[in-house]
Amino acid sequence: MKFAIRVIKNQFHPLKVSPNANIKHGQYVLVRTDKGEEVFKVFLVNCQIQKTWEKFQPEPYSVVRIMNEEDMKTYEEQKELEIKAFYKCRDLAQKRNLVMKFTQARYTFDRKKITFYYTAPERVDFRELLKDLTQEFKRVRIDLRHIGVRDETSILQGQGVCGQDYCCCRFLKKFEQVNTKLARDQGIPMSSGKITGACSRLLCCLNYEYKNYLDAAKILPPVGSGVMTPDGVGKVFMVNFLKKSVNVKLEDGKVKEYQKNEIEMIDGEVNIDIDINNNLNYQEDEVGAADIKALEDDKNSTTGNV
Repeated sequence: MKFAIRVIKNQFHPLKVSPNANIKHGQYVLVRTDKGEEVFKVFLVNCQIQKTWEKFQPEPYSVVRIMNEEDMKTYEEQKELEIKAFYKCRDLAQKRNLVMKFTQARYTFDRKKITFYYTAPERVDFRELLKDLTQEFKRVRIDLRHIGVRDETSILQGQGVCGQDYCCCRFLKKFEQVNTKLARDQGIPMSSGKITGACSRLLCCLNYEYKNYLDAAKILPPVGSGVMTPDGVGKVFMVNFLKKSVNVKLEDGKVKEYQKNEIEMIDGEVNIDIDINNNLNYQEDEVGAADIKALEDDKNSTTGNV
């Protein structure tokens, strides 16, 4: 059997476990990482992940020991200290008028180092804040880490509109570029509430099925094209990619849905007016085009500094 731990931001690492160690799934162990000695929950790894590890070789971490009752009591105290440290650091930053949004504070188990994670729209000169923190947390190494808003969401965790845990908390390790064209091509209403996640950036999942929509678009007539239907000539009003059908506005003003095999594209202009603004797939809510465009600005949304 092989075991692993999940470090911050959904990074899984195998554990170096001695043959006589009695480690079980769900236990807490003290592990030596590049930040120091930290506490993590153990996961039993299946054979598929083991094969992936053989290919990519993530860095294994050494187990210092299995947490006992006394260790767990110390760990609970540490969690309380982290909360207090979080608010103290935030207050000190506010006194210095620094534009920093703090996400989390994490101690190493020996409490010799504390890391503060924060987001900021621009580079922050925190030298004076660091002096304040050094005075507040004596004999403790201070680490201030600037992260992106996508990194922040993956650290804090939560559930998306799909009802499942955020992708960045489960399997997504690398953030791909996302733009509003992905939403438009998939017929998703241009509403910030429908195309953004908890990080206030465009949904990462807009990338997942995009190729399927492109494949469907190749066989379906685009919006505005003239078609011959069983009910006469019409103009395509809306494309339903998943159903592989189109909504067509006919000469009498009615709008009907047809499957691909029920229509045939025709050459020439069809004299039927369609109002795309009344098409739910193209409507925008109270958020203006400029604001929607701003969502595409992924600068500093992820830093890899976690």
